[in-house]
Amino acid sequence: MKEKTIYSCQKCGYQSPKWLGKCPDCNSWNTLVEETQFRGDKRATDAGTANVPTPIGEVAAETEDRFTCGISEFDRVLGGGIVAGSLILIGGDPGIGKSTLMLQAMDHLALRRGKVLYVSGEESARQTRMRGERLGVSAKELFILAENSLEKIISHLNKLSPKVLVVDSIQTVFTSALESAPGTVSQVRETAGKLMMLAKSSGIPVFLVGHVTKDGSIAGPRVLEHMVDTVLYFEGDTGHPYRILRAIKNRYGSTNEIGVFEMREEGLREVSNPSELFLSERPLGVSGSVVAATIEGSRPLLVELQALVTSSTYGQPRRTTIGVDHNRLALLVAVLEKKVGLSLAGQDIFLNVVGGVKLSEPAADLGIVAAVASSHLDRSITPRTMVIGEVGLTGEVRAITHPEIRVREAAKLGFTRCILPSGSLKHVRTDDVELIGVASVEQTLENLFLPA
Repeated sequence: MKEKTIYSCQKCGYQSPKWLGKCPDCNSWNTLVEETQFRGDKRATDAGTANVPTPIGEVAAETEDRFTCGISEFDRVLGGGIVAGSLILIGGDPGIGKSTLMLQAMDHLALRRGKVLYVSGEESARQTRMRGERLGVSAKELFILAENSLEKIISHLNKLSPKVLVVDSIQTVFTSALESAPGTVSQVRETAGKLMMLAKSSGIPVFLVGHVTKDGSIAGPRVLEHMVDTVLYFEGDTGHPYRILRAIKNRYGSTNEIGVFEMREEGLREVSNPSELFLSERPLGVSGSVVAATIEGSRPLLVELQALVTSSTYGQPRRTTIGVDHNRLALLVAVLEKKVGLSLAGQDIFLNVVGGVKLSEPAADLGIVAAVASSHLDRSITPRTMVIGEVGLTGEVRAITHPEIRVREAAKLGFTRCILPSGSLKHVRTDDVELIGVASVEQTLENLFLPA
């Protein structure tokens, strides 16, 4: 077996025989690190199995062996529970609550299913217990292991035979088969690959906790996200107590599903009705505030959009957004100027989605238009009014998906009026909410405001 020195990019996994200042693949500077690679590795010959090609109609059908952990918001994001033999990656900013969520979820699982092995590569067993006491974690079947060596982790796993394995975090685990340091691309890829084969062969679900880099992606090679079955991101703002667990990839459930939690002193508490929570402090009768409905996975979510339009004191007016794409706001402001005649060229415009929620679907377009127009005209919107719809470049309001689910959620929270696209009216049947169909932005503004 011969040794070969290569240089691997620590961001994307690109390999080069010589050192380069800039990675040709991801254009990152000073990310190539020297690593030792063994040629003639016998793992390549052992990778095959005795399986033979089989017609799809003759493959034995098996139902998913799925079980819940007892935290309904967590089970929702996973698609209804944990699938046996699945590999799940959880990422998030430092201190956002990943380890807290895992400890609480594993405590519930240990009480329901039996032995659970929690491997902590960053904290000692005593530190993990101190955090567990604060969270009220006390399941006797929850075992804590402070270890970084993959070989020792697998040895303890074979002796204990747990129902679930958690590795916190994957960047701290290393295998002695490689000489590179823990956290490098080769170590992360190799350890995750072995844990994946372990999960598939034994049927034990494996949770991997991963760090997040400055640009918001999980540290390590992008191939790590392709290897696992499910990728979950734990999002939140340190200035808000709310946390959102979002599914980015899920082979066993819906993608873009979210679970909402509230961070408290005793740990994370699940929020069963996030719409009510996000609208609890909404001001009434003020300009620049409107309620829109977005669909996150299978869940309708009502959020408040706030806009502030004020005269610019600089030559270049500012367009600042929080929770909404900056380019989307610029597009909608141009539509208001061209099709409605609002003079916004010399105005600073600030747009915020209250509660730290991020909106990406176009159904929030009409809500953004309504908030900006309300602030600019200094006219308040009719109370208990929800606005949904996609806006085109010609000022038309286009139909949206799942309008009935959004209107039903609004009715539960006491909303009595809904402005929505005319093309979506035929899909909604309700007597609790007054439905106002609009075909253009001009019609929207005519039905939006309180009587002067």
